[in-house]
Amino acid sequence: MKRTTILILLVSFVSSFLTVLIYNHFDDDKEKVIIRESSPAKYTNYTDRLFSDVNKRQFISSAPTDFTSAAKLVTPAVVNIRASTENEFDLWGGFSGSTGSGVIISPDGYVVTNNHVVEDSDELEITLFDKRKLEAKVIGTDPSTDLALLKIENDRDFPFLQMGNSDSLLVGEWVLAVGNPFNLESTVTAGIISAKGRNINILEDDYSIESFIQTDAAVNPGNSGGALVNTNGELIGINTAIITRSGKYEGYSFAIPANLAQKIIRDLKDFGVVQRGFLGIFPEEITEEDAKSLGLTSLEGVNIARVNSNSAAEDAGLKAKDIIVGVNGNKIKSVPELQEQVARFRPGNTISIDFIRNGRKRNTEVTLKNKSNTTSLIGARDDEMLLKLGFELRELSDREKKKLKINSGVYVVSILRKSAIEKTQMDPGYIITKVNDKRVSSVDEIITEFKNTKGTVMLEGFYENFPGEYFYAFKVDQ
Repeated sequence: MKRTTILILLVSFVSSFLTVLIYNHFDDDKEKVIIRESSPAKYTNYTDRLFSDVNKRQFISSAPTDFTSAAKLVTPAVVNIRASTENEFDLWGGFSGSTGSGVIISPDGYVVTNNHVVEDSDELEITLFDKRKLEAKVIGTDPSTDLALLKIENDRDFPFLQMGNSDSLLVGEWVLAVGNPFNLESTVTAGIISAKGRNINILEDDYSIESFIQTDAAVNPGNSGGALVNTNGELIGINTAIITRSGKYEGYSFAIPANLAQKIIRDLKDFGVVQRGFLGIFPEEITEEDAKSLGLTSLEGVNIARVNSNSAAEDAGLKAKDIIVGVNGNKIKSVPELQEQVARFRPGNTISIDFIRNGRKRNTEVTLKNKSNTTSLIGARDDEMLLKLGFELRELSDREKKKLKINSGVYVVSILRKSAIEKTQMDPGYIITKVNDKRVSSVDEIITEFKNTKGTVMLEGFYENFPGEYFYAFKVDQ
């Protein structure tokens, strides 16, 4: 028994030794992993042959960036907004309004937020950083950029944020997203600028402007309308949206640039509506085919597919197939960037356009017009009823009247979604000739008829490219 045991042990030892010997003989090229706990790496020298022609550099691990000063400056100016309707609670006892964040932008209590936060609300309650609750009113909204301006109804001085220059932002730059969701006090997240001039097709307005700043700073529901700031604590964007499949943050958040927001805010404060200037073109992104046919060296710029008659672009001499590459010295690479730059100006303002025609770079001065192809500003009082009903109107030009062979009529420029006018199935391009069987030739005449009507209004008119007359009826609430 003893001999048998010794024999088994001897055979096992010899077998193990031979196995290791054979493995090492046939596996000389196997990968080796060496761990040296006594000397942690502080930096790395690139000496690989791939980089032999490149100056060798040492890459030292950077220390954590300190955001505390910016966060301390910003958080007192970011508020929570509770927007409630008349039927504040639903059938299950839950809150039927909406909540979001806002940014105080002046010491007298003006607050900027997203339009979708306060849309259709009857009452607004602002919760300040110190948890005090105050009422606010809507000064004006702009669905085309998803911005709204509010005013806190109080005489005290408020902490506020200074506007920064969103044009100066660089991809890779650190930013902070600050919100005040669900009355949890301010929440601060950090990230970098991932891209600029992003269009994600979330705004439903016919004249929407999407030229978002994309970041990877975490933005969750309730942070809409909050602040995007640089490391100096300057407001460089209004957080608006995320792209997600789960309903939660997944790494993509988008903010309205501060330079665009400033113009919208000024208009809402001064006029109650946005004074939007238009070039009067149909812009398109440049394709590879366009680049080849037009002799372009890159796909950067905006192709003019069509120029509207009597528009600002036509007056300035712009033509179809011109490629816009700059506005006021700012380089234009895409349609969203062009829309953002032009949207910063009012009708009557003159801007400088750099464009390429027949391979040659040129420049022209363009005086922007409104939707009615005039340089006059929109009166907030006259348009209030029309916007409430859900459409925008303009007078017909003499050229259009001659072409259509009519002496009067008013053109429907746009129709707002979910409005009383949209429910009639009317389309933009409808030409109103009569209101309640009375012939009309100006927007003022239509507004007067609406104000003098109690109950149902009947519109009569036609479409240029469709035969016959069309009738639409809707109710006017005084």
